[in-house]
Amino acid sequence: MKIQVLGTGCPKCKKLADAVDAAAKELQLDYELEKVTDINQIMAYGVMMTPALAVDGSVKMVGKVPSIEEIKRLLV
Repeated sequence: MKIQVLGTGCPKCKKLADAVDAAAKELQLDYELEKVTDINQIMAYGVMMTPALAVDGSVKMVGKVPSIEEIKRLLV
């Protein structure tokens, strides 16, 4: 599984990356976490608000930092 955190590196983006990492570890997933910081790449996903979360190239959440429990539901 490839998980992408889309954001320019703001505090919320870093918080989302940490929460995603924690959720994936709790679920014992085999995953790769990628931080996409290039604005052109982020826009290529159709995302206009950050942070955003994509799983295997599909955008799952935009514009907020959900709880670890919410992230777990997005990952399974």
